[in-house]
Amino acid sequence: MVKLASLASIGLTTASFVLAQQTPGEKIIINAPGQPNLDDGISESGEKEPFNPRRYRKRKVQCFAWDRSTDPWTENLLDITWVDLNPEAKRTLLFVHGWPGLWSTWANQIEEFRHDYHLLVPDLRGFGWSSHPGDPENSGTIPDNVDDLVCLLEAAGVSQAVCVGHDWGAQICWQAARSRPDLFEAVAGASVPYLPAHGDFMPTEHLVPHFPKLAYQLYFAKKTKEAYEELEKDIRKTLRAIYRTSSTKPPAKFLTSTDNFLDAYEEGGLEERIPFFNKFEEDYLVKVYGVQGFKNTLSFYTHGGRYRSWEFAHNQGNHTIPQPALFINPAKDSVADWAKVSVIAGSAKFIPQLETLTLPTSHWPQLEMPAEFNEGLRKWLGKLPPVGSVNYTMAAAEESIGSEEENEHRHPKLAEGKIVDVDEKRREKAEEKAHEEL
Repeated sequence: MVKLASLASIGLTTASFVLAQQTPGEKIIINAPGQPNLDDGISESGEKEPFNPRRYRKRKVQCFAWDRSTDPWTENLLDITWVDLNPEAKRTLLFVHGWPGLWSTWANQIEEFRHDYHLLVPDLRGFGWSSHPGDPENSGTIPDNVDDLVCLLEAAGVSQAVCVGHDWGAQICWQAARSRPDLFEAVAGASVPYLPAHGDFMPTEHLVPHFPKLAYQLYFAKKTKEAYEELEKDIRKTLRAIYRTSSTKPPAKFLTSTDNFLDAYEEGGLEERIPFFNKFEEDYLVKVYGVQGFKNTLSFYTHGGRYRSWEFAHNQGNHTIPQPALFINPAKDSVADWAKVSVIAGSAKFIPQLETLTLPTSHWPQLEMPAEFNEGLRKWLGKLPPVGSVNYTMAAAEESIGSEEENEHRHPKLAEGKIVDVDEKRREKAEEKAHEEL
């Protein structure tokens, strides 16, 4: 059974999209007609205009996904949307947002790199115009999002890309580079370091005593419905509470409650526009979050989502990222000391080509210090090998890790250089069960 998890099914479509027929197994790119998608933002007077997300058209591809809320699992077709710029450039940069972001939160990087690189800037599943199976507990894992990116690359006709992610987008990029080194030639992660899954799974409740500002994640995980309903009551207020600079830090008790998210702001303090954004950007963010709300964006925080993400990487076993890698560390992040987290996780041991750039910012270095962020990213990109000169495979990733002791628990097929989906056995069991019931 295949069901279409499309925004069109609930009457939410972008008027500029051209609808097309699809049969299962095909991927269809849906382009918006009209003007070319390369707007310099220069007015007729020659002055640079503020970034306006509404001036960018988007592309869409339909990708297969699993809805794990059913027994057996149900196949879905998801709409994954993205902005595609300068496709003639030699090297492709894939920018992956975090929570609660959208493609448009990469505005500073879009304007910086659009003339030198091919840019792919998607909305993740459940965000903006990209749909979701509707099951935040189990159907929006990190590997699921990596699959969406692979689907997008195929649709865009791209054989290799540099994955640049922020927040949860960084985790997606780290795992994309780890699991698909054949497609992702390099990786840059901002704010959250690579967290290898070689050890035991750590539930959120075990993390909070050590990192008190992660308590909100326990609220999202255990009271998901209450959480997204609270976030949706006043979307502008929610976004203004989260997007803070290092000089406009949130109240001390913000992020420390397991029962609410916004009570720390009950005395006000959210009257001003988000300092990172112009009016067009903030209004766009608020309006687009009103399309699907926050429910499916909380997939990253649910216990099932976190466990399945860890389980996939842990069982796959190839924890080393052999490609060039950059971690952009925000030194003034109020959530956690990510440099310390990186040391605890042993990130550098698994990334032989890791470089680190530290910026004195809050959780949003690409927004708070865009010039410095872009300069550091550009310098690092300039040191990468020529496009296509190095091909990283699963076998190469396997060899880069080293000792037999380290390799002892790896999946046997990894040595053959194959991509292994650990969900396959579950799918086979589900199919067998369904066949028996018939």
